[in-house]
Order: sequence, then C-alpha cells, then structure tokens
Amino acid sequence: MIELHPFLFGGAISVFPVMKETTMKLAILSDIHGNILALEAVLADIKRRGVDLIVNAGDILSGPLEPSATADLLMPLQLPTIRGNHERHLLDCAKRPGQPSDQFAYDNTTAAQRDWICGLPATLALNDDIFMCHGTPANDLAYFLEHVDQHGCRMASSTDIEARAEAIPHSLIICGHTHKPRACAISGGRLVVNPGSVGLQAYDDDQPCFHTIENGSPHARYAMCEQTSDGWSVDHLCVAYDHLQAARTALKNGRPDWARWLASGRV
Repeated sequence: MIELHPFLFGGAISVFPVMKETTMKLAILSDIHGNILALEAVLADIKRRGVDLIVNAGDILSGPLEPSATADLLMPLQLPTIRGNHERHLLDCAKRPGQPSDQFAYDNTTAAQRDWICGLPATLALNDDIFMCHGTPANDLAYFLEHVDQHGCRMASSTDIEARAEAIPHSLIICGHTHKPRACAISGGRLVVNPGSVGLQAYDDDQPCFHTIENGSPHARYAMCEQTSDGWSVDHLCVAYDHLQAARTALKNGRPDWARWLASGRV
C-alpha cells in the first residue's frame, strides 16, 4: 500500500479555504466503491503529478470489494469529502437490510468507519470558487449532466443543467454519481465537472427507468483541474491497475455482475 502524508485542515470544519494564487491544481476523486486497488493506483498517479489538493465526491465504500481497507486508507488523509447516495444507503442498513452492495459494505466496516461516513456533509463549498455535490446540489440521486428516459442515458440539455446549477455561483462545480467523465461549460463562466469513477466503469440501474453506463475500458478514472487566470482547465485521466484482481474479488464475494463490469468497463 502506498503512503501519503495527510492533508491537514486545522480540525473539523465545513469550509476549506484555498489561497488565491495564479494557478491551483486540484485532483478530483469520486465513486471509489471500495475498490482499493484502483484507489491506490490513482493516488500514486496523483502523487507523481503533484497537486495542491485532493477532494472526494462520494460513493466511497459500497460494493463487493474491500470497503474496510478503503476506509483505512482514506480516513488518515483527511481529504475534503462529501457523502454520496450510497453512504446514506450504507448507514440505513443499521435499521433494515439494504441492497447487496450497501449491505456488504455495512457488514464489512467497523463502527468507527461508519461514524466517519456519518459525519460527512452532503455538499461542500471549499472556497468562493469550488463547490462539491454528489448528484445535484439538491438531490444525491439525480444526474447533473445526464438525462435518462426510456431510450437510455445521454447528456442533459443545457436548460436542465443550468436549472440544476442555478443557485451555485462557484466557478467550478464538482459532481459525481454517474461514473461518466464529463465537463460542461455553463453561464457565468462556470464549469461543471464529473471526474468519472475511480472504482467502477460500468453498471446498470432501473431508476428512473432501466439504463446502462459504460466507459469502455476498466481503467480507474479521476480528473485533474487547474485554475489559471483564463479559467479552469480539465484533464480526465485513465489509470491502469489490476482490474482483473478486483474482478476476482467481486466474483469471490458473490457478484458476477460486478466482476464483469470491473473486468471490461462494459455491461
């Protein structure tokens, strides 16, 4: 396992100030889903490139992989982190049985790890320029940059994206949830960025109607954003890792669907 020094922010606070400089380099993680092998590869890639800050946009542990080890790696780093819909679902397993991915994560994490999840905010303003949400600012289950109907999943209209971002003045709006890397310029010089998923490159879902997400390869995804005097630049990065080992872990834990998605990046 790689070693990184913790990012220290002076205690438990909900706003993380970032110094105004000519440039600011930000690494964005999202949708790790307990895939520690993918996470380690991404963190090593980030360390090699160098950044000012790493942030985490949620859906951290749920899935049939290694939720406890993933939490053990992330918690000491103290990254600015928000919860996703699967953090809610994982915690709900204390009251009633959950869906398989959430129940597996609940059963294979410690009380201290679940307390960490419980303390995460739903959204986070890092400073005047950067805002984080998992789905949309109002709903962690909604897709920010995509539209789903009976024909499948496609990029949302400009009108819909503008409406979802209406109350957010920040120049960089970070979202996750769909596992689909995208960047969309909107009014006011703002940019909405989904970094894609660190841990899972394909899935299917039946809400609001059946659709699939496929990224076409098993590489771990994350984004690097750099703030300059001209605005935000975005690099969507694909990192090779031992995805076949991750697929074997999913299969061992009774999830052939995840094994297929992890091995191929296709449904």
